[in-house]
Amino acid sequence: MRYGRTTTTTYAVLSEGLEKRFGEVRALRGLDLAVAEGTVCGVLGPNGAGKTTAVRLLTTLLRPDAGSARVAGHDLLREPGAVRRHIAATGQDTSIDGDLTGRQNLLLFARLHRVGGAAARAAELLDRFGLTEAADRPASGWSGGMRRRLDLAVSLIRLPRVLFLDEPTTGLDPASRTLFREAVRELTGAGTTVLLTTQYLEEADHLADDIALVDRGRVAHTGSPAELKALIGTHAEVVVADPDALTAAAGVLDRLTGSEPLLDRERNAVGAVTRDATLTLPHLVRTLDAAGVPLLDASLRPPTLDDVFLRLTEGPATPAGRLTDDEKERAA
Repeated sequence: MRYGRTTTTTYAVLSEGLEKRFGEVRALRGLDLAVAEGTVCGVLGPNGAGKTTAVRLLTTLLRPDAGSARVAGHDLLREPGAVRRHIAATGQDTSIDGDLTGRQNLLLFARLHRVGGAAARAAELLDRFGLTEAADRPASGWSGGMRRRLDLAVSLIRLPRVLFLDEPTTGLDPASRTLFREAVRELTGAGTTVLLTTQYLEEADHLADDIALVDRGRVAHTGSPAELKALIGTHAEVVVADPDALTAAAGVLDRLTGSEPLLDRERNAVGAVTRDATLTLPHLVRTLDAAGVPLLDASLRPPTLDDVFLRLTEGPATPAGRLTDDEKERAA
Protein backbone atom coordinates (compact mmCIF):
# COMPACT_ATOMS: atom_id res chain seq x y z
CA MET A 1 0.00 0.00 0.00
CA ARG A 2 2.26 2.70 -1.28
CA TYR A 3 0.92 5.96 -2.67
CA GLY A 4 4.26 7.07 -4.07
CA ARG A 5 3.90 5.12 -7.32
CA THR A 6 2.82 7.07 -10.34
CA THR A 7 0.77 4.51 -12.29
CA THR A 8 -2.48 2.82 -11.39
CA THR A 9 -1.44 -0.41 -13.13
CA THR A 10 0.78 -1.27 -10.15
CA TYR A 11 -2.29 -1.54 -7.98
CA ALA A 12 -4.86 -4.30 -7.91
CA VAL A 13 -7.17 -2.02 -5.90
CA LEU A 14 -7.03 1.77 -5.97
CA SER A 15 -9.80 3.92 -4.51
CA GLU A 16 -9.98 7.68 -4.03
CA GLY A 17 -12.55 9.50 -1.91
CA LEU A 18 -15.13 6.70 -1.74
CA GLU A 19 -18.24 7.78 0.15
CA LYS A 20 -21.37 5.89 1.11
CA ARG A 21 -24.34 7.00 3.14
CA PHE A 22 -27.24 4.95 4.50
CA GLY A 23 -29.86 7.48 5.47
CA GLU A 24 -28.27 9.68 8.13
CA VAL A 25 -25.36 7.29 8.63
CA ARG A 26 -22.15 8.10 6.75
CA ALA A 27 -20.56 4.66 6.45
CA LEU A 28 -17.64 5.87 4.31
CA ARG A 29 -16.30 9.42 4.43
CA GLY A 30 -13.68 9.50 1.69
CA LEU A 31 -11.92 6.14 1.65
CA ASP A 32 -8.49 6.18 -0.02
CA LEU A 33 -6.97 2.75 -0.51
CA ALA A 34 -4.08 1.45 -2.62
CA VAL A 35 -3.26 -2.26 -2.69
CA ALA A 36 -0.25 -3.46 -4.66
CA GLU A 37 -0.63 -6.46 -6.94
CA GLY A 38 0.23 -9.84 -5.46
CA THR A 39 0.08 -8.69 -1.85
CA VAL A 40 -2.19 -9.21 1.14
CA CYS A 41 -3.79 -6.05 2.49
CA GLY A 42 -5.36 -6.36 5.94
CA VAL A 43 -8.21 -3.93 6.51
CA LEU A 44 -8.66 -3.46 10.25
CA GLY A 45 -10.90 -1.25 12.31
CA PRO A 46 -13.57 -1.15 15.02
CA ASN A 47 -17.07 -2.49 14.41
CA GLY A 48 -18.96 0.05 12.36
CA ALA A 49 -15.79 1.63 10.94
CA GLY A 50 -16.88 0.94 7.35
CA LYS A 51 -14.83 -2.18 6.49
CA THR A 52 -17.69 -4.30 5.17
CA THR A 53 -19.21 -1.35 3.32
CA ALA A 54 -15.86 -0.80 1.60
CA VAL A 55 -15.72 -4.46 0.54
CA ARG A 56 -19.28 -4.34 -0.78
CA LEU A 57 -18.47 -1.24 -2.82
CA LEU A 58 -15.25 -2.65 -4.24
CA THR A 59 -16.98 -5.90 -5.23
CA THR A 60 -19.78 -3.95 -7.05
CA LEU A 61 -22.49 -5.02 -4.60
CA LEU A 62 -23.07 -1.37 -3.67
CA ARG A 63 -22.64 1.82 -5.66
CA PRO A 64 -20.67 4.64 -4.05
CA ASP A 65 -22.26 8.05 -3.54
CA ALA A 66 -18.97 9.74 -4.44
CA GLY A 67 -15.39 8.90 -5.29
CA SER A 68 -13.79 6.51 -7.74
CA ALA A 69 -12.00 3.17 -7.76
CA ARG A 70 -10.22 0.75 -10.04
CA VAL A 71 -10.19 -2.97 -9.27
CA ALA A 72 -8.13 -5.46 -11.27
CA GLY A 73 -7.40 -2.67 -13.73
CA HIS A 74 -11.06 -1.80 -14.40
CA ASP A 75 -13.14 1.20 -13.44
CA LEU A 76 -15.59 0.28 -10.70
CA LEU A 77 -18.43 2.44 -12.01
CA ARG A 78 -17.98 2.19 -15.77
CA GLU A 79 -16.89 -1.47 -15.96
CA PRO A 80 -18.59 -3.37 -13.12
CA GLY A 81 -18.96 -6.49 -15.24
CA ALA A 82 -15.25 -6.59 -15.98
CA VAL A 83 -14.48 -6.10 -12.30
CA ARG A 84 -16.70 -9.04 -11.38
CA ARG A 85 -15.00 -11.30 -13.93
CA HIS A 86 -11.64 -10.81 -12.24
CA ILE A 87 -12.55 -11.01 -8.55
CA ALA A 88 -13.88 -13.47 -6.00
CA ALA A 89 -15.32 -12.73 -2.59
CA THR A 90 -16.30 -14.41 0.64
CA GLY A 91 -18.58 -12.39 2.88
CA GLN A 92 -19.59 -12.78 6.49
CA ASP A 93 -22.60 -14.89 5.47
CA THR A 94 -22.06 -18.15 3.61
CA SER A 95 -23.21 -18.40 0.01
CA ILE A 96 -23.53 -22.17 -0.20
CA ASP A 97 -26.74 -24.09 -0.89
CA GLY A 98 -27.63 -26.33 2.03
CA ASP A 99 -29.70 -28.66 -0.15
CA LEU A 100 -26.64 -29.55 -2.23
CA THR A 101 -23.71 -31.64 -1.09
CA GLY A 102 -20.35 -30.03 -0.59
CA ARG A 103 -19.09 -31.45 -3.86
CA GLN A 104 -22.20 -30.28 -5.72
CA ASN A 105 -21.76 -26.75 -4.38
CA LEU A 106 -18.23 -26.62 -5.71
CA LEU A 107 -19.22 -28.07 -9.08
CA LEU A 108 -22.07 -25.56 -9.37
CA PHE A 109 -19.76 -22.60 -8.85
CA ALA A 110 -17.15 -24.15 -11.14
CA ARG A 111 -19.71 -24.31 -13.94
CA LEU A 112 -20.87 -20.75 -13.27
CA HIS A 113 -17.27 -19.59 -13.61
CA ARG A 114 -16.61 -21.93 -16.56
CA VAL A 115 -13.72 -23.60 -14.79
CA GLY A 116 -12.12 -26.40 -16.73
CA GLY A 117 -11.47 -29.69 -14.93
CA ALA A 118 -14.20 -28.86 -12.43
CA ALA A 119 -14.34 -32.29 -10.80
CA ALA A 120 -10.61 -32.38 -10.15
CA ARG A 121 -10.60 -28.82 -8.84
CA ALA A 122 -13.51 -29.60 -6.49
CA ALA A 123 -11.74 -32.69 -5.17
CA GLU A 124 -8.56 -30.69 -4.62
CA LEU A 125 -10.34 -28.02 -2.59
CA LEU A 126 -12.32 -30.54 -0.55
CA ASP A 127 -9.05 -32.21 0.38
CA ARG A 128 -7.28 -28.90 1.12
CA PHE A 129 -9.96 -27.85 3.60
CA GLY A 130 -10.43 -31.27 5.20
CA LEU A 131 -13.92 -31.82 3.78
CA THR A 132 -13.47 -34.97 1.69
CA GLU A 133 -15.17 -37.28 4.18
CA ALA A 134 -18.33 -35.14 4.24
CA ALA A 135 -18.17 -34.16 0.56
CA ASP A 136 -21.22 -36.12 -0.55
CA ARG A 137 -23.54 -35.22 2.29
CA PRO A 138 -25.96 -32.26 2.10
CA ALA A 139 -24.28 -29.13 3.45
CA SER A 140 -27.33 -28.37 5.60
CA GLY A 141 -26.20 -31.13 7.96
CA TRP A 142 -22.66 -29.80 8.32
CA SER A 143 -21.37 -27.91 11.32
CA GLY A 144 -21.01 -24.14 11.10
CA GLY A 145 -17.23 -24.40 10.87
CA MET A 146 -17.42 -26.93 8.03
CA ARG A 147 -19.86 -24.74 6.12
CA ARG A 148 -17.49 -21.82 6.56
CA ARG A 149 -14.60 -23.88 5.18
CA LEU A 150 -16.75 -24.86 2.20
CA ASP A 151 -17.56 -21.21 1.60
CA LEU A 152 -13.84 -20.44 1.50
CA ALA A 153 -13.30 -23.33 -0.91
CA VAL A 154 -16.04 -21.96 -3.18
CA SER A 155 -14.27 -18.57 -3.32
CA LEU A 156 -11.13 -20.36 -4.54
CA ILE A 157 -12.78 -22.48 -7.23
CA ARG A 158 -10.94 -20.32 -9.74
CA LEU A 159 -7.85 -18.18 -9.32
CA PRO A 160 -9.08 -14.57 -9.27
CA ARG A 161 -6.87 -11.54 -9.79
CA VAL A 162 -8.28 -10.05 -6.59
CA LEU A 163 -9.83 -12.00 -3.70
CA PHE A 164 -11.92 -10.14 -1.12
CA LEU A 165 -12.25 -11.90 2.22
CA ASP A 166 -14.58 -10.26 4.75
CA GLU A 167 -13.86 -11.85 8.14
CA PRO A 168 -13.42 -15.25 6.49
CA THR A 169 -12.21 -17.23 9.49
CA THR A 170 -14.95 -16.29 11.95
CA GLY A 171 -16.11 -19.52 13.59
CA LEU A 172 -13.14 -21.56 12.40
CA ASP A 173 -11.03 -23.59 14.80
CA PRO A 174 -7.25 -23.02 14.95
CA ALA A 175 -6.49 -25.93 12.60
CA SER A 176 -8.90 -24.59 9.99
CA ARG A 177 -7.42 -21.09 10.29
CA THR A 178 -4.01 -22.61 9.61
CA LEU A 179 -5.36 -24.24 6.44
CA PHE A 180 -6.78 -20.87 5.44
CA ARG A 181 -3.46 -19.08 5.94
CA GLU A 182 -1.67 -21.67 3.82
CA ALA A 183 -4.24 -21.24 1.05
CA VAL A 184 -3.82 -17.45 1.08
CA ARG A 185 -0.04 -17.74 0.86
CA GLU A 186 -0.37 -20.10 -2.12
CA LEU A 187 -2.71 -17.65 -3.83
CA THR A 188 -0.44 -14.64 -3.43
CA GLY A 189 2.47 -16.77 -4.57
CA ALA A 190 0.53 -17.35 -7.79
CA GLY A 191 -0.09 -13.61 -8.19
CA THR A 192 -3.52 -13.12 -6.64
CA THR A 193 -4.05 -9.98 -4.57
CA VAL A 194 -5.96 -10.48 -1.31
CA LEU A 195 -7.91 -7.85 0.60
CA LEU A 196 -8.72 -9.23 4.03
CA THR A 197 -10.87 -7.86 6.82
CA THR A 198 -10.53 -9.69 10.10
CA GLN A 199 -11.05 -9.34 13.83
CA TYR A 200 -8.19 -11.77 14.43
CA LEU A 201 -5.33 -9.29 14.61
CA GLU A 202 -2.72 -12.04 14.95
CA GLU A 203 -3.96 -13.39 11.63
CA ALA A 204 -3.43 -10.02 9.96
CA ASP A 205 0.00 -9.78 11.57
CA HIS A 206 1.03 -13.10 10.03
CA LEU A 207 -0.54 -12.66 6.60
CA ALA A 208 -0.65 -8.98 5.68
CA ASP A 209 2.08 -7.24 3.73
CA ASP A 210 0.33 -3.94 4.43
CA ILE A 211 -2.48 -2.83 6.70
CA ALA A 212 -5.11 -0.15 6.26
CA LEU A 213 -6.49 0.93 9.62
CA VAL A 214 -10.02 2.17 8.97
CA ASP A 215 -11.73 4.41 11.49
CA ARG A 216 -15.02 6.29 11.07
CA GLY A 217 -15.23 5.67 7.36
CA ARG A 218 -11.70 6.73 6.43
CA VAL A 219 -8.28 5.10 6.25
CA ALA A 220 -6.60 6.58 9.31
CA HIS A 221 -3.20 4.88 9.05
CA THR A 222 -1.42 2.62 6.56
CA GLY A 223 1.79 0.67 6.60
CA SER A 224 3.29 -2.74 7.17
CA PRO A 225 2.61 -4.39 10.54
CA ALA A 226 6.14 -3.46 11.62
CA GLU A 227 5.71 0.16 10.55
CA LEU A 228 2.45 0.54 12.45
CA LYS A 229 3.90 -1.06 15.56
CA ALA A 230 6.79 1.37 15.43
CA LEU A 231 4.26 4.18 15.86
CA ILE A 232 3.19 2.76 19.21
CA GLY A 233 6.25 1.90 21.27
CA THR A 234 6.86 -0.61 24.05
CA HIS A 235 3.94 -1.95 26.08
CA ALA A 236 4.37 -1.95 29.86
CA GLU A 237 2.02 -4.00 32.03
CA VAL A 238 1.84 -4.72 35.74
CA VAL A 239 -0.40 -7.08 37.66
CA VAL A 240 -1.05 -6.10 41.27
CA ALA A 241 -1.82 -8.29 44.26
CA ASP A 242 -4.45 -5.90 45.65
CA PRO A 243 -7.14 -4.41 43.37
CA ASP A 244 -7.11 -1.29 45.53
CA ALA A 245 -3.55 -0.69 44.25
CA LEU A 246 -4.63 -0.43 40.60
CA THR A 247 -4.98 3.34 40.77
CA ALA A 248 -1.53 3.80 42.29
CA ALA A 249 -0.01 1.47 39.68
CA ALA A 250 -1.74 3.44 36.93
CA GLY A 251 -0.27 6.65 38.33
CA VAL A 252 3.24 5.22 38.20
CA LEU A 253 2.78 4.02 34.61
CA ASP A 254 1.32 7.37 33.62
CA ARG A 255 4.40 9.19 34.93
CA LEU A 256 6.92 6.73 33.47
CA THR A 257 5.34 6.32 30.03
CA GLY A 258 3.55 9.61 29.46
CA SER A 259 0.49 7.81 28.04
CA GLU A 260 -2.94 7.08 29.44
CA PRO A 261 -3.02 3.70 31.23
CA LEU A 262 -5.65 1.09 30.41
CA LEU A 263 -7.06 -1.08 33.18
CA ASP A 264 -8.03 -4.74 33.11
CA ARG A 265 -10.00 -5.00 36.33
CA GLU A 266 -10.68 -8.72 35.92
CA ARG A 267 -6.95 -9.47 35.99
CA ASN A 268 -5.99 -6.64 38.37
CA ALA A 269 -3.69 -5.41 35.62
CA VAL A 270 -2.84 -2.03 34.17
CA GLY A 271 -0.92 -1.33 30.98
CA ALA A 272 0.47 1.63 29.06
CA VAL A 273 2.74 2.21 26.08
CA THR A 274 5.95 4.19 25.92
CA ARG A 275 8.36 5.30 23.22
CA ASP A 276 11.06 5.88 25.83
CA ALA A 277 13.74 3.36 24.89
CA THR A 278 15.54 3.95 28.20
CA LEU A 279 12.74 2.50 30.34
CA THR A 280 13.86 -0.86 31.72
CA LEU A 281 12.02 -3.53 33.62
CA PRO A 282 14.19 -3.15 36.78
CA HIS A 283 13.50 0.59 36.84
CA LEU A 284 9.76 -0.05 36.42
CA VAL A 285 9.73 -2.58 39.28
CA ARG A 286 11.81 -0.36 41.61
CA THR A 287 9.53 2.64 40.98
CA LEU A 288 6.41 0.61 41.70
CA ASP A 289 7.99 -0.81 44.85
CA ALA A 290 8.92 2.69 46.03
CA ALA A 291 5.29 3.72 45.51
CA GLY A 292 4.12 0.83 47.73
CA VAL A 293 2.42 -1.08 44.94
CA PRO A 294 2.25 -4.84 45.72
CA LEU A 295 3.22 -6.61 42.48
CA LEU A 296 2.42 -10.06 41.18
CA ASP A 297 3.98 -9.52 37.76
CA ALA A 298 5.51 -6.84 35.55
CA SER A 299 6.57 -6.91 31.92
CA LEU A 300 7.83 -4.83 29.02
CA ARG A 301 7.11 -6.21 25.56
CA PRO A 302 7.11 -5.07 21.95
CA PRO A 303 3.76 -3.78 20.69
CA THR A 304 1.22 -6.03 18.99
CA LEU A 305 -1.42 -5.17 16.42
CA ASP A 306 -3.88 -5.17 19.31
CA ASP A 307 -1.95 -2.23 20.75
CA VAL A 308 -1.98 -0.52 17.36
CA PHE A 309 -5.71 -1.08 17.04
CA LEU A 310 -6.48 0.30 20.47
CA ARG A 311 -4.18 3.32 20.25
CA LEU A 312 -4.77 4.46 16.67
CA THR A 313 -8.55 4.14 16.37
CA GLU A 314 -11.34 6.04 18.02
CA GLY A 315 -13.63 3.03 18.19
CA PRO A 316 -14.92 1.33 21.33
CA ALA A 317 -12.31 1.27 24.06
CA THR A 318 -10.75 -1.96 25.19
CA PRO A 319 -12.91 -4.04 27.56
CA ALA A 320 -10.20 -3.35 30.11
CA GLY A 321 -11.46 0.22 30.35
CA ARG A 322 -9.88 3.48 31.39
CA LEU A 323 -9.43 5.36 34.63
CA THR A 324 -12.44 7.27 35.85
CA ASP A 325 -12.02 10.98 36.54
CA ASP A 326 -11.86 10.31 40.28
CA GLU A 327 -9.22 7.63 39.76
CA LYS A 328 -7.18 9.97 37.57
CA GLU A 329 -7.16 12.54 40.39
CA ARG A 330 -6.00 9.94 42.92
CA ALA A 331 -3.36 8.59 40.53
CA ALA A 332 -1.93 12.06 40.01
